Amino acid sequence: MVIVDLLAATICFAGACHPALVGQDTPAGTYSLSPRRIEDAGYDGSVLVYRENEKYLWAIHRVYTLNPGERRMERLQSGRADQRRNITKGCINVAPEVYRQLMDCCARDILVINKHRS
Repeated sequence: MVIVDLLAATICFAGACHPALVGQDTPAGTYSLSPRRIEDAGYDGSVLVYRENEKYLWAIHRVYTLNPGERRMERLQSGRADQRRNITKGCINVAPEVYRQLMDCCARDILVINKHRS
């Protein structure tokens, strides 16, 4: 199971927690993860989809760095959760090494997104 805490802006799996970037539109709930190849620049070839509709896709992916003004990598490394919240448009951004670990262990696992610490 993969757990995202929106308040703490963390992602936890395989016995460890890591900082994550989240957004105001990151939906709380329980979802199934599904890996998907993606060709859009900025995603490095793949994402872990957890929700989608006709217009939008919500996913966990490597930090999106194509808009330098957002300072996403710097904010991801911040020890302050408030620096990691309200950044994305609903996706969950993680460091590249965290994404690799997630793909290795949990690419088809259950994702639980909590609005409050559990």
